[in-house]
Amino acid sequence: MKEGKSKNLWLLLGSTFMGAIGQLLFKYSLGLSGIPMAEWLILGLLSYAGSTVIFLFVLSRAHLHWVYSIGGLSYVFAVIFAGTLLGESIPPLRWLGVLIIFAGVAIIGAS
Repeated sequence: MKEGKSKNLWLLLGSTFMGAIGQLLFKYSLGLSGIPMAEWLILGLLSYAGSTVIFLFVLSRAHLHWVYSIGGLSYVFAVIFAGTLLGESIPPLRWLGVLIIFAGVAIIGAS
């Protein structure tokens, strides 16, 4: 893999991870009230904003079809966080879908 493409891939992985963290913080904050809710919500917004800035940076240097496809990992990360950190029940069929999405992103990332 070329150095520039490898750097973009790592940045995109970070971006999708941060976006999923933002979603996790949004969900968590909605279960709270008062000041703690606002603090977690702001952290979620900052994480999501950071994700967007990184995404735009990579988008300015790579093809849209590749960048946007790698963004599919945000769904994978979100499901993993929901199951492990929020304790949500994830049905087996959904895990199969996550594996298929991950395989598709891996194929696209390698191309």
